[in-house]
Amino acid sequence: MSMGQPARAGRREWIGLALLALPTVLLGLDVTALYLVVPSLAADLDPTATEMLWIMDAYGFFIAGFLITMGTLGDRIGRRRLLMIGMAAFGAASVFAAFAPSAPWLIVARALLGVAGATLMPSTLSLISNMFLHPRQRALAIGVWATMFALGMAAGPVVGGALVAGFWWGAVFLVAVPVALLVLAAAPALLPEYRTPAGRLDLPSVGLSLAALLPAVYAIKHAAAHGIDLQAAAALLIGGGAAVAFVRRQLRLSEPLLDITLFGNRAFSAALSVMLIGLAGFGGAMFLVTQYLQLVEDLSPTTAGLWMGPPALAMLAGAVGAPLLAARVAPGVIMSATLALSLSGYALLALAGTGSKLSVVTGFAFVYLGLGVIAALGTDIVVGAAPAEKSGSAAALSETVQELGIAAGVALLGSLTTAIYRSRAEPPPGLSASAADTYGDSLSGASSLAHRLPAGALDDARAAFTSGLNTAAVVAGIAVLAATSVCFATLRHLRPLDDAAREAEPVASTARSGDDG
Repeated sequence: MSMGQPARAGRREWIGLALLALPTVLLGLDVTALYLVVPSLAADLDPTATEMLWIMDAYGFFIAGFLITMGTLGDRIGRRRLLMIGMAAFGAASVFAAFAPSAPWLIVARALLGVAGATLMPSTLSLISNMFLHPRQRALAIGVWATMFALGMAAGPVVGGALVAGFWWGAVFLVAVPVALLVLAAAPALLPEYRTPAGRLDLPSVGLSLAALLPAVYAIKHAAAHGIDLQAAAALLIGGGAAVAFVRRQLRLSEPLLDITLFGNRAFSAALSVMLIGLAGFGGAMFLVTQYLQLVEDLSPTTAGLWMGPPALAMLAGAVGAPLLAARVAPGVIMSATLALSLSGYALLALAGTGSKLSVVTGFAFVYLGLGVIAALGTDIVVGAAPAEKSGSAAALSETVQELGIAAGVALLGSLTTAIYRSRAEPPPGLSASAADTYGDSLSGASSLAHRLPAGALDDARAAFTSGLNTAAVVAGIAVLAATSVCFATLRHLRPLDDAAREAEPVASTARSGDDG
């Protein structure tokens, strides 16, 4: 090995990556595992509609809100230490959720899971950036990390359905317990500790970050469920004001919670922008495609989940293959070329009809392929552009952007599809006023009236929803086309990973504590 190149990771680091994959899969699993558990959970706890919404949303809501705080906290107290604290808290909160005696207590448990999850996401990613110093190895490791989270999301409905069928709804949460015990037992031996000597956490900055992110996430989720109204606008206004105050405070502090100067790096800012737009398109497409398979094609949730398997394999190929290709080809070129290829997926979705199951799944596979590439290479660019002592903060920012992108995609594309459905779904004659409102509100509402509808009425509702899907795909495709242009214009100049490794100076971590595992 040349003295000018960063050290290559050895067996211990790769085994450590396998260990870090476990909480990553778990986090993805918890996002979607409740999809098939809702009927059993509702029968047992009898939640109101509002309580059920918070049971589903509290987890992602608090993850997004606390990511920046937890990423910076890991930089200060140690990334392995924060991972272990978070893993213990996640396991305990999972047991609490499994045996929650009522809906309000389950909401509390889901919120605690979100806070604990916010410690795990930046901890795992920043540890990877410290363990894998060689650019190609780091990109490949981040690709594996991104794949594990996406595979966890894809497996969630299938795992949730199997567990609730064999046991009860609480068993879905207990999956976290053996994972937590294994990580806590093996982390000291396999994961080195990294921390940055720094001052105390600035609590006013923590408060401002939460005041900025939580209302913004709430507004997005509220808009997805109820449309853009005064409540959503007020939440966005509050979040926007807090965000301005947060940025101003960070610029004044010598040791800020979030180093705003990172945005001065062109590659850093461009990669975040591309991920935000790409994840918004993916999030909206996944939300609509899963509904299409179940409500238009009339597949069971389990069967629909299995149909999502091939797209998940496309994501796997992109996330793992892109870093290998980036050894010889500029990462920005790969990202822009794959985003351009994913446009064919949006085109297939835009042209789909009510009997186009294979076309819809194929189109989503191209979308998923694009996600795998930008999640792997985009995250690597973001984390790699930050100094080693700021990797936790950069990782948290990357995750925050991805969380917001998915949530925004669901809200914007879901609301657009709903609006088109309502404009085109004409209730058949003979329905009561309440039934007509239910039919005209959503395809799921029309499906609930199937036994009361005249022949062809449900097919008309399915056609109206598919028209909404077509339009949403066109809008998402235009946005992704813009992201492709930005990606090519700003990131094509990045060197291939092998060239970057040859030009790198020897790296000696100054963030390492005395305890190196």
